[in-house]
Amino acid sequence: MSSTAMAGSAPLPSAASSATEPPVNRLPALAALLALAGGALWLGDAVSGRQAVLYLLGGALGVVLYHAAFGFTHAFRVFLTDGRGAGIRAQMVMLAVACALFFPALGHGSLFGQSVGGIIFPVGTAVVAGAFMFGIGMQIAGGCASGTLYTIGGGSTAMLVTLAFFIVGSTVGAPHLPWWNSLPRFESVWLIGELGWLPALAVNLAVFGAVYALTVWLEKRRHGTLQHELNSSAVTDGPLWRRMLRGRWPLLWGAVALAVLNFATLAVAGRPWGITNAFTLWGSKVAMNWNEDILFWDYWADAAQATALESSIFTDITTVMNFGLIAGALLAAALAGRFAPNLRLPWRILAASIIGGLLLGYGARISTGCNISAYFGGVASGSLHGWVWLPAALAGNWVGLRLRPWFRPA
Repeated sequence: MSSTAMAGSAPLPSAASSATEPPVNRLPALAALLALAGGALWLGDAVSGRQAVLYLLGGALGVVLYHAAFGFTHAFRVFLTDGRGAGIRAQMVMLAVACALFFPALGHGSLFGQSVGGIIFPVGTAVVAGAFMFGIGMQIAGGCASGTLYTIGGGSTAMLVTLAFFIVGSTVGAPHLPWWNSLPRFESVWLIGELGWLPALAVNLAVFGAVYALTVWLEKRRHGTLQHELNSSAVTDGPLWRRMLRGRWPLLWGAVALAVLNFATLAVAGRPWGITNAFTLWGSKVAMNWNEDILFWDYWADAAQATALESSIFTDITTVMNFGLIAGALLAAALAGRFAPNLRLPWRILAASIIGGLLLGYGARISTGCNISAYFGGVASGSLHGWVWLPAALAGNWVGLRLRPWFRPA
Protein backbone atom coordinates (compact mmCIF):
# COMPACT_ATOMS: atom_id res chain seq x y z
CA MET A 1 0.00 0.00 0.00
CA SER A 2 1.15 3.50 -0.78
CA SER A 3 2.39 6.13 1.60
CA THR A 4 -0.16 8.37 -0.06
CA ALA A 5 -3.70 7.50 -0.91
CA MET A 6 -4.89 10.93 -1.95
CA ALA A 7 -6.16 12.10 -5.33
CA GLY A 8 -3.32 12.79 -7.69
CA SER A 9 -0.95 10.36 -6.00
CA ALA A 10 1.12 7.93 -8.02
CA PRO A 11 -0.39 4.52 -8.74
CA LEU A 12 1.70 1.82 -7.16
CA PRO A 13 2.38 -1.82 -7.99
CA SER A 14 -0.50 -4.16 -7.28
CA ALA A 15 -1.52 -7.73 -7.98
CA ALA A 16 -1.63 -8.48 -11.67
CA SER A 17 -1.12 -11.41 -13.97
CA SER A 18 1.07 -11.22 -17.04
CA ALA A 19 -2.11 -11.23 -19.15
CA THR A 20 -3.68 -8.18 -17.52
CA GLU A 21 -0.71 -6.09 -16.43
CA PRO A 22 -0.36 -2.70 -18.15
CA PRO A 23 2.24 -2.16 -20.89
CA VAL A 24 5.56 -0.50 -20.12
CA ASN A 25 5.46 3.31 -20.34
CA ARG A 26 8.26 3.46 -22.87
CA LEU A 27 8.92 7.19 -23.15
CA PRO A 28 9.03 7.81 -19.36
CA ALA A 29 11.20 4.68 -18.95
CA LEU A 30 13.62 5.93 -21.61
CA ALA A 31 13.66 9.39 -20.03
CA ALA A 32 14.44 7.89 -16.62
CA LEU A 33 17.22 5.70 -18.00
CA LEU A 34 18.76 8.67 -19.81
CA ALA A 35 18.46 10.79 -16.67
CA LEU A 36 20.18 8.17 -14.53
CA ALA A 37 22.92 7.25 -16.99
CA GLY A 38 23.46 10.76 -18.34
CA GLY A 39 23.26 12.35 -14.91
CA ALA A 40 25.82 9.94 -13.49
CA LEU A 41 28.21 10.53 -16.40
CA TRP A 42 27.83 14.30 -16.15
CA LEU A 43 28.32 14.33 -12.37
CA GLY A 44 31.37 12.12 -12.67
CA ASP A 45 32.92 14.54 -15.15
CA ALA A 46 31.75 17.89 -13.77
CA VAL A 47 31.78 17.24 -10.02
CA SER A 48 33.27 13.92 -8.85
CA GLY A 49 32.97 10.18 -9.15
CA ARG A 50 31.61 10.10 -5.61
CA GLN A 51 28.68 12.35 -6.57
CA ALA A 52 27.94 10.09 -9.52
CA VAL A 53 27.84 7.02 -7.28
CA LEU A 54 25.61 8.80 -4.75
CA TYR A 55 23.25 9.82 -7.55
CA LEU A 56 22.92 6.19 -8.60
CA LEU A 57 22.45 5.14 -4.97
CA GLY A 58 19.57 7.62 -4.85
CA GLY A 59 18.18 5.96 -7.97
CA ALA A 60 18.36 2.55 -6.32
CA LEU A 61 16.54 3.93 -3.27
CA GLY A 62 13.80 5.26 -5.54
CA VAL A 63 13.35 1.85 -7.18
CA VAL A 64 13.14 0.11 -3.80
CA LEU A 65 10.75 2.63 -2.27
CA TYR A 66 8.44 2.45 -5.28
CA HIS A 67 8.36 -1.33 -5.72
CA ALA A 68 8.10 -2.13 -2.02
CA ALA A 69 5.65 0.78 -1.55
CA PHE A 70 7.62 1.40 1.61
CA GLY A 71 5.56 4.22 3.09
CA PHE A 72 6.10 5.42 6.66
CA THR A 73 2.89 7.46 6.50
CA HIS A 74 0.69 4.52 5.53
CA ALA A 75 2.36 2.26 8.10
CA PHE A 76 1.62 4.73 10.89
CA ARG A 77 -1.93 5.32 9.63
CA VAL A 78 -3.05 1.69 9.48
CA PHE A 79 -1.43 0.95 12.82
CA LEU A 80 -3.17 3.86 14.56
CA THR A 81 -6.56 3.36 12.90
CA ASP A 82 -6.82 -0.37 12.33
CA GLY A 83 -4.21 -1.96 14.57
CA ARG A 84 -2.40 -3.56 11.63
CA GLY A 85 1.33 -3.55 12.31
CA ALA A 86 3.06 -5.06 9.25
CA GLY A 87 4.47 -1.68 8.25
CA ILE A 88 5.82 -1.02 11.75
CA ARG A 89 7.35 -4.50 11.85
CA ALA A 90 9.03 -3.82 8.50
CA GLN A 91 10.52 -0.66 9.99
CA MET A 92 11.87 -2.64 12.93
CA VAL A 93 13.52 -5.13 10.54
CA MET A 94 14.98 -2.24 8.55
CA LEU A 95 16.38 -0.61 11.69
CA ALA A 96 17.76 -3.90 13.02
CA VAL A 97 19.67 -4.60 9.80
CA ALA A 98 20.87 -1.00 9.62
CA CYS A 99 22.14 -0.97 13.20
CA ALA A 100 23.92 -4.30 12.70
CA LEU A 101 25.75 -2.73 9.75
CA PHE A 102 26.24 0.79 11.13
CA PHE A 103 27.26 0.23 14.73
CA PRO A 104 30.61 -1.54 14.17
CA ALA A 105 31.65 1.05 11.57
CA LEU A 106 30.58 4.02 13.71
CA GLY A 107 32.22 2.46 16.74
CA HIS A 108 35.52 2.29 14.87
CA GLY A 109 35.00 5.68 13.23
CA SER A 110 35.93 4.47 9.77
CA LEU A 111 34.65 2.26 6.97
CA PHE A 112 36.84 0.94 4.16
CA GLY A 113 39.48 3.50 5.13
CA GLN A 114 37.11 6.47 5.12
CA SER A 115 36.10 8.43 8.20
CA VAL A 116 32.39 8.03 8.96
CA GLY A 117 30.03 9.71 11.41
CA GLY A 118 26.40 9.37 12.42
CA ILE A 119 23.46 11.73 12.79
CA ILE A 120 23.64 12.66 16.48
CA PHE A 121 21.67 15.53 18.02
CA PRO A 122 20.49 16.66 21.46
CA VAL A 123 17.10 15.57 22.78
CA GLY A 124 14.86 18.51 23.55
CA THR A 125 11.80 20.62 22.89
CA ALA A 126 12.74 21.26 19.27
CA VAL A 127 12.92 17.56 18.40
CA VAL A 128 9.62 16.77 20.09
CA ALA A 129 7.73 19.78 18.68
CA GLY A 130 9.18 19.39 15.20
CA ALA A 131 8.46 15.66 15.00
CA PHE A 132 4.91 16.32 16.23
CA MET A 133 4.36 18.92 13.48
CA PHE A 134 5.94 16.59 10.93
CA GLY A 135 3.58 13.80 11.99
CA ILE A 136 0.52 16.02 11.47
CA GLY A 137 1.84 16.99 8.06
CA MET A 138 2.37 13.34 7.12
CA GLN A 139 -1.32 12.53 7.39
CA ILE A 140 -2.63 15.79 5.93
CA ALA A 141 -0.34 15.71 2.90
CA GLY A 142 -0.43 11.92 2.63
CA GLY A 143 3.32 11.36 2.62
CA CYS A 144 6.64 11.80 4.37
CA ALA A 145 9.99 12.99 3.01
CA SER A 146 10.89 9.80 1.15
CA GLY A 147 7.24 9.25 0.20
CA THR A 148 6.99 12.71 -1.32
CA LEU A 149 9.98 12.11 -3.59
CA TYR A 150 9.22 8.59 -4.74
CA THR A 151 5.56 9.32 -5.49
CA ILE A 152 6.63 12.35 -7.52
CA GLY A 153 8.79 9.98 -9.53
CA GLY A 154 5.76 7.73 -9.86
CA GLY A 155 3.71 10.57 -11.35
CA SER A 156 2.02 12.28 -8.40
CA THR A 157 1.09 15.87 -9.19
CA ALA A 158 -0.29 16.48 -5.70
CA MET A 159 3.10 15.64 -4.27
CA LEU A 160 4.76 18.20 -6.53
CA VAL A 161 2.74 20.83 -4.66
CA THR A 162 3.63 19.18 -1.36
CA LEU A 163 7.32 19.32 -2.28
CA ALA A 164 7.13 23.02 -3.18
CA PHE A 165 5.66 23.89 0.22
CA PHE A 166 7.92 21.37 1.96
CA ILE A 167 10.78 23.52 0.64
CA VAL A 168 9.06 26.71 1.80
CA GLY A 169 8.49 25.30 5.29
CA SER A 170 12.07 24.08 5.54
CA THR A 171 13.41 27.49 4.51
CA VAL A 172 11.14 29.41 6.89
CA GLY A 173 12.20 27.13 9.74
CA ALA A 174 15.93 27.69 9.24
CA PRO A 175 16.17 31.21 10.81
CA HIS A 176 13.90 30.08 13.68
CA LEU A 177 16.20 27.20 14.62
CA PRO A 178 18.32 29.17 17.16
CA TRP A 179 15.17 30.08 19.11
CA TRP A 180 13.96 26.49 19.16
CA ASN A 181 17.41 25.32 20.25
CA SER A 182 17.32 27.81 23.15
CA LEU A 183 14.37 25.92 24.67
CA PRO A 184 14.98 23.18 27.26
CA ARG A 185 16.98 20.23 25.98
CA PHE A 186 19.44 17.56 27.07
CA GLU A 187 22.87 16.97 25.65
CA SER A 188 23.28 14.45 22.85
CA VAL A 189 23.23 10.82 23.96
CA TRP A 190 25.24 8.55 21.66
CA LEU A 191 24.63 4.99 22.78
CA ILE A 192 27.69 3.64 20.97
CA GLY A 193 29.92 6.10 22.81
CA GLU A 194 28.22 5.43 26.14
CA LEU A 195 28.06 1.62 25.98
CA GLY A 196 30.34 0.49 23.18
CA TRP A 197 28.98 -0.64 19.81
CA LEU A 198 28.22 -4.25 20.73
CA PRO A 199 26.23 -3.59 23.95
CA ALA A 200 24.49 -0.68 22.22
CA LEU A 201 23.53 -3.00 19.36
CA ALA A 202 22.18 -5.58 21.80
CA VAL A 203 20.03 -2.94 23.52
CA ASN A 204 18.65 -1.68 20.22
CA LEU A 205 17.93 -5.17 18.92
CA ALA A 206 16.04 -5.91 22.13
CA VAL A 207 13.93 -2.79 21.64
CA PHE A 208 13.23 -3.67 18.01
CA GLY A 209 12.18 -7.15 19.07
CA ALA A 210 9.91 -5.75 21.78
CA VAL A 211 8.19 -3.34 19.38
CA TYR A 212 7.81 -6.14 16.81
CA ALA A 213 6.26 -8.44 19.42
CA LEU A 214 3.98 -5.66 20.71
CA THR A 215 2.54 -5.03 17.24
CA VAL A 216 1.94 -8.77 16.80
CA TRP A 217 0.14 -8.97 20.14
CA LEU A 218 -1.98 -5.89 19.47
CA GLU A 219 -2.92 -7.04 15.97
CA LYS A 220 -3.86 -10.55 17.09
CA ARG A 221 -5.83 -9.15 20.02
CA ARG A 222 -7.85 -6.92 17.71
CA HIS A 223 -8.18 -9.09 14.61
CA GLY A 224 -7.38 -12.62 15.75
CA THR A 225 -4.84 -13.15 12.97
CA LEU A 226 -1.91 -11.33 11.42
CA GLN A 227 -2.01 -9.69 8.03
CA HIS A 228 1.05 -11.26 6.44
CA GLU A 229 2.18 -8.34 4.30
CA LEU A 230 5.79 -8.50 5.45
CA ASN A 231 6.80 -11.55 3.42
CA SER A 232 4.15 -11.60 0.69
CA SER A 233 4.45 -10.25 -2.82
CA ALA A 234 1.49 -8.90 -4.76
CA VAL A 235 2.69 -10.63 -7.93
CA THR A 236 3.44 -14.33 -7.66
CA ASP A 237 3.26 -15.58 -11.23
CA GLY A 238 5.99 -15.45 -13.85
CA PRO A 239 9.79 -15.40 -13.59
CA LEU A 240 11.59 -13.50 -10.87
CA TRP A 241 12.72 -10.70 -13.21
CA ARG A 242 9.07 -10.00 -14.13
CA ARG A 243 8.05 -9.82 -10.52
CA MET A 244 11.01 -7.53 -9.78
CA LEU A 245 10.18 -5.12 -12.60
CA ARG A 246 6.41 -5.29 -12.78
CA GLY A 247 4.99 -6.00 -9.35
CA ARG A 248 5.10 -5.02 -5.75
CA TRP A 249 7.93 -6.40 -3.65
CA PRO A 250 7.43 -7.85 -0.18
CA LEU A 251 7.94 -5.32 2.60
CA LEU A 252 10.76 -7.48 3.94
CA TRP A 253 12.70 -7.01 0.70
CA GLY A 254 12.22 -3.27 0.97
CA ALA A 255 13.28 -3.17 4.61
CA VAL A 256 16.54 -5.03 4.00
CA ALA A 257 17.32 -3.17 0.77
CA LEU A 258 16.81 0.26 2.38
CA ALA A 259 19.11 -0.68 5.27
CA VAL A 260 21.83 -1.93 2.91
CA LEU A 261 21.55 1.13 0.64
CA ASN A 262 21.73 3.45 3.65
CA PHE A 263 24.90 1.63 4.71
CA ALA A 264 26.28 2.07 1.19
CA THR A 265 25.54 5.78 1.53
CA LEU A 266 27.49 5.84 4.80
CA ALA A 267 30.42 4.15 3.05
CA VAL A 268 30.46 6.57 0.11
CA ALA A 269 29.33 9.85 1.72
CA GLY A 270 30.75 9.31 5.21
CA ARG A 271 27.34 9.88 6.79
CA PRO A 272 23.84 8.35 6.60
CA TRP A 273 21.15 9.04 4.01
CA GLY A 274 19.24 12.30 4.39
CA ILE A 275 16.63 14.22 2.42
CA THR A 276 15.40 17.50 3.89
CA ASN A 277 18.63 19.49 4.30
CA ALA A 278 18.55 19.82 0.52
CA PHE A 279 15.11 21.43 0.69
CA THR A 280 16.44 24.16 2.98
CA LEU A 281 19.37 24.66 0.63
CA TRP A 282 17.16 24.95 -2.45
CA GLY A 283 14.74 27.34 -0.77
CA SER A 284 17.54 29.50 0.63
CA LYS A 285 19.22 29.76 -2.77
CA VAL A 286 15.97 30.96 -4.32
CA ALA A 287 15.26 33.34 -1.44
CA MET A 288 18.74 34.89 -1.74
CA ASN A 289 17.52 36.60 -4.90
CA TRP A 290 15.32 38.77 -2.70
CA ASN A 291 17.21 38.86 0.58
CA GLU A 292 20.97 38.46 0.80
CA ASP A 293 20.75 38.55 4.62
CA ILE A 294 20.13 34.80 4.40
CA LEU A 295 23.90 34.47 4.25
CA PHE A 296 24.02 35.68 7.85
CA TRP A 297 21.47 33.28 9.29
CA ASP A 298 22.94 31.17 12.07
CA TYR A 299 21.87 28.10 10.10
CA TRP A 300 24.45 28.97 7.42
CA ALA A 301 27.16 30.15 9.83
CA ASP A 302 29.00 26.82 9.76
CA ALA A 303 31.79 26.88 7.18
CA ALA A 304 30.60 23.71 5.42
CA GLN A 305 27.04 24.98 5.31
CA ALA A 306 28.15 28.36 3.96
CA THR A 307 30.16 26.63 1.24
CA ALA A 308 27.10 24.59 0.25
CA LEU A 309 25.00 27.75 -0.01
CA GLU A 310 27.54 29.47 -2.23
CA SER A 311 28.31 26.42 -4.41
CA SER A 312 26.36 24.59 -7.12
CA ILE A 313 23.58 22.39 -5.78
CA PHE A 314 25.19 19.49 -7.66
CA THR A 315 28.06 19.50 -5.19
CA ASP A 316 25.56 18.78 -2.41
CA ILE A 317 25.28 15.09 -1.48
CA THR A 318 21.64 15.24 -0.40
CA THR A 319 20.58 17.10 -3.52
CA VAL A 320 22.03 14.61 -5.99
CA MET A 321 20.61 11.68 -4.01
CA ASN A 322 17.15 13.32 -4.04
CA PHE A 323 17.32 13.82 -7.80
CA GLY A 324 18.46 10.24 -8.24
CA LEU A 325 15.63 8.97 -6.03
CA ILE A 326 13.01 10.70 -8.18
CA ALA A 327 14.58 9.35 -11.38
CA GLY A 328 14.75 5.83 -9.92
CA ALA A 329 11.10 5.91 -8.89
CA LEU A 330 10.16 7.19 -12.35
CA LEU A 331 12.02 4.27 -13.93
CA ALA A 332 10.31 1.78 -11.60
CA ALA A 333 6.85 3.23 -12.27
CA ALA A 334 7.37 3.34 -16.04
CA LEU A 335 8.69 -0.23 -16.27
CA ALA A 336 5.71 -1.37 -14.20
CA GLY A 337 3.43 0.46 -16.67
CA ARG A 338 2.01 2.65 -13.91
CA PHE A 339 3.34 6.12 -14.63
CA ALA A 340 0.09 8.08 -15.04
CA PRO A 341 0.19 11.74 -13.93
CA ASN A 342 -3.17 13.23 -13.01
CA LEU A 343 -3.28 16.98 -13.50
CA ARG A 344 -6.66 17.36 -11.84
CA LEU A 345 -6.27 18.50 -8.23
CA PRO A 346 -9.48 19.16 -6.26
CA TRP A 347 -9.14 22.24 -4.08
CA ARG A 348 -9.23 20.24 -0.87
CA ILE A 349 -6.35 18.06 -2.06
CA LEU A 350 -4.48 21.20 -3.09
CA ALA A 351 -5.05 22.68 0.36
CA ALA A 352 -3.87 19.45 1.97
CA SER A 353 -0.68 19.51 -0.12
CA ILE A 354 0.04 23.13 0.83
CA ILE A 355 -0.73 22.88 4.55
CA GLY A 356 0.80 19.43 4.90
CA GLY A 357 3.92 20.47 3.00
CA LEU A 358 4.46 23.51 5.23
CA LEU A 359 4.12 21.38 8.37
CA LEU A 360 6.45 18.72 6.98
CA GLY A 361 9.10 21.27 6.06
CA TYR A 362 8.98 23.35 9.21
CA GLY A 363 8.76 20.30 11.46
CA ALA A 364 11.69 18.60 9.75
CA ARG A 365 13.85 21.71 9.99
CA ILE A 366 13.42 22.30 13.72
CA SER A 367 13.51 18.60 14.70
CA THR A 368 16.90 17.98 13.01
CA GLY A 369 15.35 16.03 10.15
CA CYS A 370 12.56 13.84 8.83
CA ASN A 371 11.56 10.18 8.93
CA ILE A 372 14.79 9.37 7.07
CA SER A 373 17.51 11.47 8.71
CA ALA A 374 16.06 11.98 12.22
CA TYR A 375 14.31 8.63 12.67
CA PHE A 376 16.02 6.10 10.37
CA GLY A 377 19.42 7.81 10.40
CA GLY A 378 19.25 8.80 14.06
CA VAL A 379 18.39 5.32 15.33
CA ALA A 380 20.91 3.68 12.97
CA SER A 381 23.54 6.11 14.31
CA GLY A 382 22.83 5.12 17.91
CA SER A 383 21.51 8.57 18.80
CA LEU A 384 18.77 8.75 21.43
CA HIS A 385 17.05 11.60 19.60
CA GLY A 386 15.97 9.15 16.88
CA TRP A 387 13.96 7.16 19.42
CA VAL A 388 12.43 10.37 20.84
CA TRP A 389 11.45 11.48 17.34
CA LEU A 390 9.32 8.36 16.75
CA PRO A 391 6.69 8.68 19.54
CA ALA A 392 6.44 12.43 18.98
CA ALA A 393 5.80 11.83 15.27
CA LEU A 394 3.26 9.10 16.08
CA ALA A 395 1.40 11.56 18.32
CA GLY A 396 1.38 14.03 15.46
CA ASN A 397 0.10 11.34 13.10
CA TRP A 398 -2.76 10.68 15.52
CA VAL A 399 -3.75 14.37 15.39
CA GLY A 400 -3.28 14.43 11.63
CA LEU A 401 -5.66 11.49 11.25
CA ARG A 402 -8.36 13.53 13.03
CA LEU A 403 -7.83 16.38 10.57
CA ARG A 404 -7.45 14.18 7.49
CA PRO A 405 -11.19 13.58 6.75
CA TRP A 406 -11.70 17.31 6.18
CA PHE A 407 -9.48 17.05 3.12
CA ARG A 408 -11.47 14.06 1.80
CA PRO A 409 -8.57 11.92 0.62
CA ALA A 410 -9.48 9.42 -2.03
